[in-house]
Amino acid sequence: MKKTLEKHLTLREKILETIRDAIMTGALRPGEKVAEPDLAERFGISRTPIREAFRQLESEGYLTVIPRKGAVVTAFSPRDVEEFYAIKSILEGYAARRACEKLSSKDIERLRNINDRLRHMADDGDIKHFFRIHNDFHDLFLKAADNEKLYELITNLVRKFQRLRYASLSLPGRMKISVQEHDKIIEAFLKRDPDKAEVLVRKNAEYGGKVLMQNDGAPPLKPAERAAALHLDL
Repeated sequence: MKKTLEKHLTLREKILETIRDAIMTGALRPGEKVAEPDLAERFGISRTPIREAFRQLESEGYLTVIPRKGAVVTAFSPRDVEEFYAIKSILEGYAARRACEKLSSKDIERLRNINDRLRHMADDGDIKHFFRIHNDFHDLFLKAADNEKLYELITNLVRKFQRLRYASLSLPGRMKISVQEHDKIIEAFLKRDPDKAEVLVRKNAEYGGKVLMQNDGAPPLKPAERAAALHLDL
């Protein structure tokens, strides 16, 4: 029974990885259908684990499941991007302000350790592992804010737009710059400077959204805005 479960989970993860990669590399375009029968044949499995994977990918913003039609790659409009990052900047900025008062010295040391790991992954160009560990960095100070409703709001929002955050961190040079910006956030926490912590985290999201909107056909950023955006993390 245990081996069957482990095999099932492994196949599910492979399906998730395959579809995520296809969407991020452009092999699957927004609005394009993702067919259950093709995946079932490819992996030699029933459609049940595929449907489970589709549900997770829908919650992460990769797919939209339409009744009686199946799953298609989700298309985000410039307005979707703008609204997501506007809300994210406000909520995470407030969380950073609260966390500044509550993070212990041990918590700050953990943030440093996480960022050191991210530094090595950025040097190696390992975006997949970088993205996972990057989430751990943000999760630590969000939990330290000690507000369950706030944490729930942010995590639910971010989960739905994972694809946007992955796309932003995939931009050339963004991983290394992300690590540099984390250093600044850690320094603000270390100095117990809530104003600085909030400003850094809010601007991170605001500029991250601007970069993605530019790549999606929105009016180009001014040179100064683009430089600022590329030097800010999500």
